[in-house]
Amino acid sequence: MEIIPMLQKEMEQEAQTTRKMLALVPTDKFDWQPHTKSKTMQRLATHIAELPNWVTMVLNTSELDFEKNPYTPEPIKNTEELLEYFEKSLEDGKASLAKATLEELGNKWTLRSGDQIYSTDTKAEVIRMAYCQIVHHRAQLGVNLRLLNIPIPGSYGPSADDVSF
Repeated sequence: MEIIPMLQKEMEQEAQTTRKMLALVPTDKFDWQPHTKSKTMQRLATHIAELPNWVTMVLNTSELDFEKNPYTPEPIKNTEELLEYFEKSLEDGKASLAKATLEELGNKWTLRSGDQIYSTDTKAEVIRMAYCQIVHHRAQLGVNLRLLNIPIPGSYGPSADDVSF
């Protein structure tokens, strides 16, 4: 399978689970965090919702420099807005990927903070990293939901809440 259709398929598959998880984030728990070093529920969920848009950013830039582009999360007020933001981010990422070329995907992209370079990889590799970040942060969200006694859906099969032992 060619890389672009493979990336498109993976984006859609991960979106299905991500959508289910984000729908469970209760607005009244947006400020909750399991630890002082952890993101609040709102910040974590918002970050997950924005990650499909990294496809667009990666395809349209050669780097992200945190020193020049400090992170400013989207102001999300409730679960409905969270889901709307995710869908907008997802559609934007899908549209950008649909226009991508193999040549573009082979170009290098750098993640840095000023002179400190975290990574330089092909754009295809960075898009895959963004997908991995969605999964990683979605798992964190799952733990947070579990700590709040909110049943979580399965990702690649049933969760413990989907089956009885």
